[in-house]
Formats: sequence, C-alpha cells, structure tokens
Amino acid sequence: MFTHNFDPVLIDLYIIEVRWYSLAYIFGILVGWIYAKKIIKHLKTNNTLSYLSIKDFDDFIPYLVVGIILGGRLGYVLIYNFDFYIKDPREIFYIWNGGMSFHGGLIGIILATITFTYIKKIDTFIYLDIISCVSPIGIFLGRISNFINGELYGKATDLPWGVIYPSVGNFARHPSQIYEAILEGIILFFLINFFALKKKLLLKAGYVSGIFLIFYSIARIIGEIFREPDEHLGYFFDYFSMGIILSFITFLAGCFIIFFIKKNEQNN
Repeated sequence: MFTHNFDPVLIDLYIIEVRWYSLAYIFGILVGWIYAKKIIKHLKTNNTLSYLSIKDFDDFIPYLVVGIILGGRLGYVLIYNFDFYIKDPREIFYIWNGGMSFHGGLIGIILATITFTYIKKIDTFIYLDIISCVSPIGIFLGRISNFINGELYGKATDLPWGVIYPSVGNFARHPSQIYEAILEGIILFFLINFFALKKKLLLKAGYVSGIFLIFYSIARIIGEIFREPDEHLGYFFDYFSMGIILSFITFLAGCFIIFFIKKNEQNN
C-alpha cells in the first residue's frame, strides 16, 4: 500500500504559490496548442482543409482559455456545489482552491469555439474536431494533478496498489484519478487520433467530435465506478453519481452528432 503525502503546492514564494493544479492547466493548454498546430500543418501539407490558418488558431487560444476557465468553474459552482458558493460568492473566484467541472469546461469550449468561428466564418466542427484530438492531453495532466491534490479519490479497496489518503482515513482506496488519467487521457488520446488521422475522419467535419464525446463518456463512466461520489451529492437513485449522469448526456450527444452527420450524407 502507498500512503499519499504529496503537497499540492509545488513552490511557495510566500507572496505567490505555484500549484500543481495550475501547472496542469498551463501545460495542458500549451502542449495541446503545439500539437493542434502540428495537426493543421499536416492537413495543409497533404492539401486537405488547406484553408485552415495557423494564425487563426493562434488567435483562437485566448477564446479557448476563457471558455475552459469560465465554463469549468461555473459548471462546478452550478452543478456540483451551488449551496456552498451561494453562501460565500467570493469563493467562486478562488480557482486555486480547486473545483472545476469537465462538463462545464466542455460547454465553455463549445461556446468559445462557436463565437470565434462565427467571427472568422470557419466551420465550427473543424475546430471542435481538432480540439477533440488534443483534449486528452489536458485531461491527463488534470487527473494527475487531482491525484497530487488528494482529491476525487476512489472507494475503499484491498488491492495491492491501493492508496491511503490520510486526510480521509487510514484505509486504502482506489487511485481513481490514475485510472481516469489512463482511460480519459492516454487511451482516449490514441483512440481519437487513430480515427482522426489514420482513418482520416478529420476530413468529415463533426465525426471526431462525436467520437470524442462517446469514448470520453464511456471512459468517465468506468472511472466513476471506482470513484467515491461527492460527499454532499452522493448517489442519485442510489446508484448514479453526477459524473455518470452528465456523461450519459454527453454520450447521447455524441451519438446524435454522428447520426445527424450520417443522415445529411445520405440526403446529399
């Protein structure tokens, strides 16, 4: 068994703290940005989607950052812990204390992408497809930072790789953050990029976005099986965590996107 003793603060400069959680977001965006530009260059080199511009994507990043932060934070506040934040609204701005929702961030990214592509007169799904290819990078780093922070821990287990989180008890738990990092990060990255680049589904706007929603939802639901539900929420109908309910919705959304695209192809 392993005892969790990581410090969520990497560097304490007294005036300012550098936290693993913040670095996960920064590096996730930077690495994703670099990889997204490689994808665009690859598409332009092969004379496909040649109208895409590296400069346009660079200009898109501030929109993306705002969408991630506002969507992720407001999603957590409204969906997961509204009663807490309504009592002290100042806490909403203390992002460094944690509390971000993937599904809220997803909505923020979609709205930011719609806004930017409308201004630039670009197909929204093209950008969402590219973002789907790089998102697992940020998700992976985010889950690792969840583990370092000792949050979103798993249920009790007697398996040899169980982790003891002293802040919540002296018994071992599933390192569900690591499970999710593998499922939602590593495995999802290779799956999405296989379909996007090897199967060339990036050439069919919307397919990659739909596939991302479907496979992310499946990975998240599996991870939720091992994860302790939020204490203040518990289970709905004695079985479903909030994460499972939201992931079921995104799964259906992914199926709808692919169904809608296929239907349009048949009509054309």
